[in-house]
Amino acid sequence: MKKSLYLLLLLPMLLVAQQNESILLNLSEITVKPGHNAQFIQGVKAWKECYLENNGEDKWNMWKRLQGEGSVYTMTSVMANWAEMDEKGDDAGKECRMIVVNLIMPHVKSIHYNLARSLPKLSRSSPMPEDTGLVWVYNVQVNNSTDFNHVISETSKAIKNAEGDGRGTWYSTIGGAPEVSDYFVGIPFKNFAELDVERDGVWKVYEKANGKKKTDELRAKFRACVDNDWAYIYTLNKELSN
Repeated sequence: MKKSLYLLLLLPMLLVAQQNESILLNLSEITVKPGHNAQFIQGVKAWKECYLENNGEDKWNMWKRLQGEGSVYTMTSVMANWAEMDEKGDDAGKECRMIVVNLIMPHVKSIHYNLARSLPKLSRSSPMPEDTGLVWVYNVQVNNSTDFNHVISETSKAIKNAEGDGRGTWYSTIGGAPEVSDYFVGIPFKNFAELDVERDGVWKVYEKANGKKKTDELRAKFRACVDNDWAYIYTLNKELSN
């Protein structure tokens, strides 16, 4: 477990804006022990302060899950390619590793590390807005990736034609445990108030462009290829991010 967190904090973390090229996304889900949330936050703050004092250059975001059981955080960072996995941890991370042992790990219940690759053709072309405060993440497990990609391609095309760009960034996960989603999309929002803004759902947008018959057919295809789906809202903790 401790080794996993070392890897989490020492991995090269390159902040890259969403572009037309696919990127790799590091996802480290950290479940905090009950009653230890305040101590965990202080530990991460101490690690970040040490890291910056030692001229660390890696970048990351720390998101807190809104719904569900317990206190769960997801630490995200991106890589341009697999070759970055070959790079060794930087000196700043090594200097601060004992803070991980003494101030973070005692408050961590579990860590799950996953990788995903972005799907630019299905996603918004513009970068995530700098003032993003939360993301709505929709996850799916599928039994037919070909059909699923066709459905998302069609609905994404309709959204882009109607609104000028996609609403979120799609990713496909790379391996992982059986309970991990096969695909997920992150839709950014400035704040919770933006969730109150009413706009047509994806299927309504598609129906306006293609008619009810094609919409019913595509929706049936979607339902047939999706085995399970779920969604969470994650809020950005800027104090714990870099």
